[in-house]
Amino acid sequence: MSNPFAWLAEPLDSNQPAKKFFNLNKLGDARYGRLPFSIKVLLEAAVRNCDEFLVKKEDVENILSWNVMQNKNVEVPFNPARVILQDLTGVPAVVDFAAMRDAVKKLGGDPEKINPICPADLVIDHSIQVDFNRRSDSLQKNQELEFERNKERFEFLKWGSKAFHNMKIIPPGSGIVHQVNLEYLARVVFDQNGYYYPDSLVGTDSHTTMIDGLGVLGWGVGGIEAEAVMLGQPISMVLPKVVGYKLMGNPHPLVTSTDIVLTVTKHLRQVGVVGKFVEFFGPGVAQLSIADRATIANMCPEYGATAAFFPVDEVSIGYLIQTGRDEEKIKHIKNYLVAVGMFRDFNNSAQDPDFTQVVELDLHTVVPCCSGPKRPQDKVAVSEMKKDFETCLGAKQGFKGFSVAPDRHADRVKFVHNGSDFELTHGSVVIAAITSCTNTSNPSVMLGAGLLAKKAVDAGLTVKPYIKTSLSPGSGVVTYYLRESGVMPYLAQLGFDVVGYGCMTCIGNSGPLPEPVAEAITQGDLIAVGVLSGNRNFEGRIHPNTRANYLASPPLVIAYAIAGTIRIDFEIEPLGVNAEGKEIFLKDLWPTRDEIQAIEHQYVIPGMFKEVYQKIETVNESWNALDAPSDTLYTWNPKSTYIKSPPFFENLTLELEPPKSIVDAYVLLNLGDSVTTDHISPAGNIARNSPAARYLTSRSLTPREFNSYGSRRGNDAVMVRGTFANIRLSNKFINKQAPQTIHFPSGETLDVFDAAERYKQAGHLLIVLTGKEYGSGSSRDWAAKGPFLLGIKAILAESYERIHRSNLVGMGVIPLQYLPGEDAESLGLTGRERYTIVIPEELAPRMKVQIKLDTGKTFQAIMRFDTDVELTYFRNGGILNYMIRKMAS
Repeated sequence: MSNPFAWLAEPLDSNQPAKKFFNLNKLGDARYGRLPFSIKVLLEAAVRNCDEFLVKKEDVENILSWNVMQNKNVEVPFNPARVILQDLTGVPAVVDFAAMRDAVKKLGGDPEKINPICPADLVIDHSIQVDFNRRSDSLQKNQELEFERNKERFEFLKWGSKAFHNMKIIPPGSGIVHQVNLEYLARVVFDQNGYYYPDSLVGTDSHTTMIDGLGVLGWGVGGIEAEAVMLGQPISMVLPKVVGYKLMGNPHPLVTSTDIVLTVTKHLRQVGVVGKFVEFFGPGVAQLSIADRATIANMCPEYGATAAFFPVDEVSIGYLIQTGRDEEKIKHIKNYLVAVGMFRDFNNSAQDPDFTQVVELDLHTVVPCCSGPKRPQDKVAVSEMKKDFETCLGAKQGFKGFSVAPDRHADRVKFVHNGSDFELTHGSVVIAAITSCTNTSNPSVMLGAGLLAKKAVDAGLTVKPYIKTSLSPGSGVVTYYLRESGVMPYLAQLGFDVVGYGCMTCIGNSGPLPEPVAEAITQGDLIAVGVLSGNRNFEGRIHPNTRANYLASPPLVIAYAIAGTIRIDFEIEPLGVNAEGKEIFLKDLWPTRDEIQAIEHQYVIPGMFKEVYQKIETVNESWNALDAPSDTLYTWNPKSTYIKSPPFFENLTLELEPPKSIVDAYVLLNLGDSVTTDHISPAGNIARNSPAARYLTSRSLTPREFNSYGSRRGNDAVMVRGTFANIRLSNKFINKQAPQTIHFPSGETLDVFDAAERYKQAGHLLIVLTGKEYGSGSSRDWAAKGPFLLGIKAILAESYERIHRSNLVGMGVIPLQYLPGEDAESLGLTGRERYTIVIPEELAPRMKVQIKLDTGKTFQAIMRFDTDVELTYFRNGGILNYMIRKMAS
């Protein structure tokens, strides 16, 4: 079909008549000028891709009428300009593509059709772990171990880079996906196939939103949904409401961007922005660097919004210059955005668009803060940290409680480390990590940490040797400017050596604690603490031995490492005492904003970015040496414990079968609120007594070869056994935190996988009962694939995290939601009943379905297929099945 809006296309530059853009101003529609800038991106994509099949004129009209249609649950398509993947979620995507090629061939189609149509970039950044720290060769040792552990995965990815067109793979050791995206991969404006158009993307990591700080609209989706986009399918989404977040004033000189983002996160959680876009405006935005904006946008999943958008302005253009982008491209970027009405002046209120609602923050009111001990939205002012932790100690078990008896609050356990005596108590810091894309992309907080380290060393302060300290920069540029500015030796002296380039501690790859430390924590049942500059601190994520974990700015990570405890009031208690007996306070060491900016202007320069990134795809010699085939079909190695052909398509036929009702299903798990994807499909270490460990042992692997769940996402046999394997899982069927459940026919308490296998062998179907915010956290496709392979047919929840609900739909698992005002308690559900879910032949989005129990009770729930497209996927048994049938027919 021809595009009915083709008449809008015109040259951007009269000297280049072949390069055009869709001039939306020619619509002559006053509604366009009032649209939020983020909605303008959706509109442009709809206009450019309008074919009256996947994208219709009606869709364009609906987006233009955003102000009216935002309240009507209207579905619109969106074609992102590209897809971004990281290795933990990217490997399963490439595995699925390889398996889909096999399935298409089996059904008589052309396997070459399974190929990215939409450009895809994959950055290998989640595999490296902090095995070595506090030694000069930590980086080299950790990278060698990364290759030793992950060689099979890396060879597979290298095959993918050759076998699939339109896919770029950035080798390990380059940096964190979102920082590499910001500093290198972001186009801001695409120049492709003769057209200029806004850069936009979806990614298989929930923190994809970081790129919104540069004015590139993007958000995290499930790996399954991303695969469909790569195959040319638009994303079907409900036209979002847009919350305008007005920033005013200037931050206090001692406040960091981390403090601002933790404040914004708590504020927007209270406002309620789930499923909405947040768009920042107001004069305060002009005071924030792109790194500051990216820090705020990065934490978007933690406050629950879909996207957190900062439109492009002069500061954005300055960042493109600073990061060494091509001058001619920068000129076209600005010219295009001005021409199409998407270039922003935050000091010009006449440009302010219409918003669904407006909330405000005066940056001057922000105070230094952390978040914890178990959730990123639980902000605590630094001045309150000691009191807050001590309150949490005695509070009942929960997000802000550990149920430690009052007479145990002062417990101490002595231990010996490297021949010296030490002791731990509740609140002792045992992990201090400067890590994650949230902060390592930001020169102001990284240089601030470096300056604080220098002042601390000069004052004679040290960090206790048993504390696991680490620095994992987000890109080689960070190491470059820390070294050139002269602060690196001081960071290293305090134990913050560069240990690798990747997510590391933030994703749970914190590596082992010293054995005496782990033993002391276990012996005393201590609430030990991890402090990290990351974005997630859910239970069981950072390390099994740190039950309290706090998010903090990089300078505060160093401060708490020096103090050795979270139970300190920096206002009145010294950070430490030097060899001369002098008390040193944090205020004596904290660098001012002017100090930091002076060193940033001197050392963070364009040449640095150009030098690092011009060799990024070839600099890793280990990657270059990998030998990988380039055949169209992948030759699966039956001996591999990392890469395995998944069983998703084994019985797939071209013909559709009508959906069947779920009859007499058992409840596998009865869960509470805020069950995260870390609970459902952990990314960290594989416990030695787990079903996954038993499987790997049966394949002749030793515990030191187990690696992590995240690294084994290309093997369904490991991942299905790792489903609901988090040691902090709270299942109401048993009275303790454990990855176990009751197998009701026998009454036995079993590991979740073993119970599911028993049910499956007997031919029983399964469901899960759960509470609010089911599936919050990382966008993890195995959190949907794992339950599917366990035999779970439906989830019954009070509410869902957006990406996870989409992933369940993509796997054909039914997301059911209680009617408003109802839940398991109000309905008297124990989970010991058997459930029949009646699926009618005629299906409609968000329809109510009947649920019958073997007790005779019946009630209704909403079937959360929100769009007609999602119903199409469900009828096909999932999105991948749909794509295979489409490509094979």
